[in-house]
Amino acid sequence: MHTTPAPTAPTTTASWEDLVTAALLGTDRRTPPGAAPGRTAPTALLDAAAAETVRRRAGLRPGRAAPRPAPAPADPRPPLPGPAARRLALLLADRPGTGAGGRRSTAPDLMELLPQWLAAANAHGFAPPAESLPALLDAARGRTDLRPAALRFAGPRALWLAGLNPDWRFALRAAPGGDASLPRPEETDRIGKLWGEGLFAERVALLASLRSRAPDAARELLASTWPTERAEDRLMFLDSLRTGLGERDEPFLEQALADRSRNVRATAAELLSALPGSALAARMAVRAGTCVAVDPMRDTPTLVVEAPHECDAAMERDGVAPKAPSGRGERSWWFGQLVEAAPLSAWPARLGGRTPEQIVALPVADDWLGELHGAWCRAAVRQRDAAWSRALLGPPSAPGAGGPGAVSLAERAKLLGTLPAGERAEWVAGFIAGHGLSEAFQLLGVCAVPWSAPLGRAVVDALNIARDAGSYPWSFSGVMGLAERCLNPSEASHLDALLAVPDEPEDASPGAGSYWAEAFQRLGTTLRLRAVMAQELGGA
Repeated sequence: MHTTPAPTAPTTTASWEDLVTAALLGTDRRTPPGAAPGRTAPTALLDAAAAETVRRRAGLRPGRAAPRPAPAPADPRPPLPGPAARRLALLLADRPGTGAGGRRSTAPDLMELLPQWLAAANAHGFAPPAESLPALLDAARGRTDLRPAALRFAGPRALWLAGLNPDWRFALRAAPGGDASLPRPEETDRIGKLWGEGLFAERVALLASLRSRAPDAARELLASTWPTERAEDRLMFLDSLRTGLGERDEPFLEQALADRSRNVRATAAELLSALPGSALAARMAVRAGTCVAVDPMRDTPTLVVEAPHECDAAMERDGVAPKAPSGRGERSWWFGQLVEAAPLSAWPARLGGRTPEQIVALPVADDWLGELHGAWCRAAVRQRDAAWSRALLGPPSAPGAGGPGAVSLAERAKLLGTLPAGERAEWVAGFIAGHGLSEAFQLLGVCAVPWSAPLGRAVVDALNIARDAGSYPWSFSGVMGLAERCLNPSEASHLDALLAVPDEPEDASPGAGSYWAEAFQRLGTTLRLRAVMAQELGGA
């Protein structure tokens, strides 16, 4: 009677690398060391691997015990209420996916509500549950837009955790208040040591922290090593002076105009032009004033432009870039930079005592209108001049929606950013009423949250008009997403009439009515959830 011998492990000790090679190639092509080729080779390979695994583990030498970490710091803030803590866990756990065919479900998108929840929790001054900190840090790691609010809410214990896990090291630099380990303005010895010996990121953090507390001390610290810094570092350090920019910074910025780096010179000039009383602003006012005048020989007062014929050394020192971008004329390029940097307060006296509205309304000869008004737009944004922004925006119902100076949606949004929140919302509501939602997304993004009642009603009315027209709702998905996050939750009751599937016009997109019903249902559900979230946090 013939019997098959039981497989035996290889008698020769094989290295782990040999066994891995045999497994990858297959025992038909590579026989394990010490095993016989044939049907028993696979079993022999597994036996040898098991024996080698035990041998490798038994041969490990225990490592030296690491020192026990210091205890986590206490968080003095009141604990998060129980219902709000459970809500936080749900917000961090997951986000709903899309339904069949890529359609979103009617459930709220929880992760998109997390930023608003964090803002409310921070406003109440609550401390998070300790068990939520890892998920909170992971969320902040994956979404940079969450970091400021998430790290503020996470508090000092998150910084303690970040020191133990390299994946969370971003929190040591990014957290508001994450500079707790940085020296205070009165700790001059520590400041000097860190500024002289710290890594670049540490020095940037130190300068930003000091600038927010003691602007003059931060500028003097930067000036103490300015000549020895690398050009790219000087540019980054100089940018920190935007915080608390004031007249006392002018002498230092004037010196920076002579820097050997063109980018540093341009940044210094930009900062100086944001100070309407600076010497650079005065020089630019003279240069720009010689380029623009009212032509007295015409029947209708008209602005005429005579652009510079050269970019001299003095202009270049004051931040005017001599080389025009591809496709742009040199003279118009120089002219735009001069007007952009000139103080807007100088133009009324230069142009016959007219107000900004009257100046903007003047015709401009020889096709210079776009260049001139575009430069005034940039100046209004840089100088935060609300009066000029109003003039350049014009009434929201105007043809072209924004007046001659607002040449793009991005430009309009920037101009709106200089206006008070209430006025901003009123202008955008008027824009939507006159022009619909097709161009409103960027404008809505600069409005304060939650939207005011007139703005919210204008958005809902425009969505209803789009629904009745038979358009697909995903054409307005961006606005709908903003509405879920920005509409006042009190508007939820006004959406009930929009939940039914409407009768579709003959020329409507097939199935659009049911899509709209789902979109409005999700919007209403999200608003009610936001109201519950506010109640859980103790809000109204």
